[in-house]
Amino acid sequence: MQRKWYKVDLHLHTPASNDYEEPKATYRDWMHRVMEQELDIVAITDHNTVAGIGAIQREIEWLTRLEKEERLTEEEATRLQEWRTFADKVLVLPGFEFTATFGFHILGIFPPETPVRQLEHILLSLKVPADKLDIGSTETGASTDVLTAYEVIRNAGGLAIAAHANSTHGVAMRD
Repeated sequence: MQRKWYKVDLHLHTPASNDYEEPKATYRDWMHRVMEQELDIVAITDHNTVAGIGAIQREIEWLTRLEKEERLTEEEATRLQEWRTFADKVLVLPGFEFTATFGFHILGIFPPETPVRQLEHILLSLKVPADKLDIGSTETGASTDVLTAYEVIRNAGGLAIAAHANSTHGVAMRD
């Protein structure tokens, strides 16, 4: 059996997180950055939202629909080809970075075929207020404790990971 080394980032934000490092960046800019880093697998883990995943999926669906209707402009055809190349090279895992009680952050990472609506339902069951689902903020007022969040994520078929465990907002934070 031959083993292969994969470059992976399981804690990656998109412009859907309100603290994204480049406020004017587009999802296409985000995609180019991932490609430049030559990552093989990424998990999109925006703060308490799956709006980034949804925006990317809607963009691809819209461009694909235009292609089927033979209405793509040259620029749109280029964008669609870029997204297809990206999808061929990078495995994208949908997820979120949930803010639990006491401000602790937990990554919830799911299989690639997990629908955005299912992820939104999980966030709602973690008590992220519905009116905050698209904001991408760490300040949601969520009231679910860490252990319950781990259980909810695991029971939904996801992988729960303590985000930046030994630093601010980490579950192993020390005084």
